[in-house]
Amino acid sequence: MIICIDVGNSNIKYAVFDGDEPRFTFRVATDLKKTSDEYGTQLFTMLEINAVKREEITGGIISSVVPSLDYTLCHMLKVYFGVEPKQIAPGLRTGLRMRADNAREVGADRIVNNVSALRKYGAEQPIIIVDFGTATTFNILKDGEFIGGVIAPGIKGSLDSLISGTAKLPRVEIAAPKSVIATNTVTNIQAGVVFGFAGLVEFIVKKIKRELGCNALTVATGGLAEVIAHETDCIDVIDKMLTLNGLKYLYDMNSSEEGR
Repeated sequence: MIICIDVGNSNIKYAVFDGDEPRFTFRVATDLKKTSDEYGTQLFTMLEINAVKREEITGGIISSVVPSLDYTLCHMLKVYFGVEPKQIAPGLRTGLRMRADNAREVGADRIVNNVSALRKYGAEQPIIIVDFGTATTFNILKDGEFIGGVIAPGIKGSLDSLISGTAKLPRVEIAAPKSVIATNTVTNIQAGVVFGFAGLVEFIVKKIKRELGCNALTVATGGLAEVIAHETDCIDVIDKMLTLNGLKYLYDMNSSEEGR
């Protein structure tokens, strides 16, 4: 079995794959203070709950946008599982062509999402990937190439900023209210956050398609993808496993290369 780890600024997502199918997935909060032993204990607990033995883990791969946790998680896999994980970093084969001023600036998660989308949805039509994470990112693929993107504020971070910057506004669940004409403080905030970000996504997707001069398949991923996708018609597919499936694919691709 292969363990895939996607390290984001807010959450760390894990998937254990048995062949090409995920045996189970889970997520924990990203915590820079946790040690490799603490992360190892968390992982051991989840393996136990899902009836997976330590010796069944034979490989691993990590995508990270939090460099200070790279050593911690790599060390955890080495010590607790005897696994030397692959990392999404220069030198790892991805097969992705990128039209970027500096390819090293492109986040590991965005690279994985691009590779995963091309493999699953093909290069016959342009693809827009909207990832609702700590930041809201838009990746644009055309003719099998990453041609650029957009980075906007994240939904949760924007809400946190609003609450911390005001004296009386309460913390609320990120969910769509029944009406945009809200009648209390909680639904006022929910309307602004959910419908506001739905509008942001619609406008940016519309401008991207206009610049492309054609239609594009729009794929949403990330923790809040469903919340926003339900409020707009511009998202064609919700794919919550896009990054983790991409990691498994890149693990297999690079393992087969090493075996030659």
